[in-house]
Amino acid sequence: MFPTCRMVILGAALAALTLPPAARAQTLRVGASAPVTSIDPHYHTYSPNVSLDAHIYEPLVDMDAASRPIPRLALSWKLVDNTVWEFHLRPGVKFHNGEDFTAADVAYTIDRIPRVKNSPGSYAIYTKAISSVEVVDPHTIRLHTKQVYPLLPIDLTQVYIIPHTLGADPATEDFNSGKDAIGTGPFRFVSYKSGDRIEMDRNDNYWGPKPDWQHVSYRMIPNDAARTAALLSGDVDFIEAVPTTDVARLSHDKKLHLAETVSLRIIFLWLDHRGMTPHVTGPNGEKLDHNPLTDLRVRQALSMAINRNAIVDRIMQGAAIPSGQFLPKGSFSYVPGLNPPAYDPAKARQLLAAAGYPKGFRIELDGPNDRYVNDGKIIQAVGQMWSRIGVQTAVNAITWPSFIGQANKGAFSAFLLGWGTSSGEASNPLRSLIATRTPAKGWGAVNRGFYSNPKVDELLTTALATADDAAREKLLQQATTLAMDDVAFIPLHNQKNIWAMRAGLTYAARADETSRAQEVHPAK
Repeated sequence: MFPTCRMVILGAALAALTLPPAARAQTLRVGASAPVTSIDPHYHTYSPNVSLDAHIYEPLVDMDAASRPIPRLALSWKLVDNTVWEFHLRPGVKFHNGEDFTAADVAYTIDRIPRVKNSPGSYAIYTKAISSVEVVDPHTIRLHTKQVYPLLPIDLTQVYIIPHTLGADPATEDFNSGKDAIGTGPFRFVSYKSGDRIEMDRNDNYWGPKPDWQHVSYRMIPNDAARTAALLSGDVDFIEAVPTTDVARLSHDKKLHLAETVSLRIIFLWLDHRGMTPHVTGPNGEKLDHNPLTDLRVRQALSMAINRNAIVDRIMQGAAIPSGQFLPKGSFSYVPGLNPPAYDPAKARQLLAAAGYPKGFRIELDGPNDRYVNDGKIIQAVGQMWSRIGVQTAVNAITWPSFIGQANKGAFSAFLLGWGTSSGEASNPLRSLIATRTPAKGWGAVNRGFYSNPKVDELLTTALATADDAAREKLLQQATTLAMDDVAFIPLHNQKNIWAMRAGLTYAARADETSRAQEVHPAK
């Protein structure tokens, strides 16, 4: 694998050198679909942040466009015994401030992550397995785990390295100001205007192939119509999350080029699993003495009341795949035969009656209206479908910053969210979303539905200590099946990732949906 990677990198470097100087000096203007919440690469496990981070910082191990691990700051890695991973680091790499990248920076980064203050989604889940760090020499580091842990290289794809000379516990504010926004990536931080844009310059001392762009203006344009309009008017060169209503029109525009692939992002509905919940009442608005959503039959009814095919066809206009689990077909730990529940409103009403709600109940369904593709339209459709089975649904679609703040506080009973599986296999959503909230282990960090199932936790624990890939896959499939049968949450669909760009540009569509300016190239 590694010789091939080096050949690809060399080939890309040679191709870049053949570009005319004018092409290499251009500015690329990117239209991102969601706001970045911080420049601190360890502050918030949030896809828009990760997408931006990949420009300025780098991990030891990266993912290619198909979400397969590839070398980045580490040239190679191996298990030297059951509980010790050894990483050989890339020599000759420098941070943007001119300092050499060494094993000390890796140790420092791993040590910092659990202590980042006020993190709404901690990266500690990706470092919890590490019990100790051993710096062997400047370019060799050993990471010790308490037990066999085969997923450590995959976890480290989410851990971006910063220089140890930043000192003890650098503040997130110092990254946002640019003072500490120092990485080894292909672009250097220039400025950050919250909610508007990030400006970056090419790192001409970058160890790898130099980007084709001297400057990148990374604009945040969450409004779909505005993002498309910016591309059509020439205000930006490249946009992500092409609105489904515009795909057909843009695909026929000779001035534009589109790139598309199936996403690893699942769009789903959280249901509150706590004993009491804030936004559910009886059919006449009366207070209930317990939460109906804790009854499996109610959760099943709400799931089978949703016509996923209609949502995909009419709202997503084909730019999604109905789903009954985390990952699309072909992914590691995908469960064959675990299909979306069949649309069956009659059976849904029967289940509600059997659960003691023959007249249904009232519920508020919340969601963002500017974060995921057609998110506001999706919850409106689901609200209508639930109302048809007697669950009177009030839909509340609000802007992402307000929504996620309330979701983090457990303020909702039913709400829409999405999750991009960064690892390319099911242990990632199982640990983050489904596992019982266990801060000491880093599990359930974004389990905003407060779901807990000891049997799922047990299977996950065993899977994470299983080195054999085939055996681990079976365990993850079992855990996934158990969680989905228990309706831990309601999966809706996997999105398709669609980018649009001006003619003359190319981009290899990424399954992880990140937009990387360094991977946008002038067409040959």
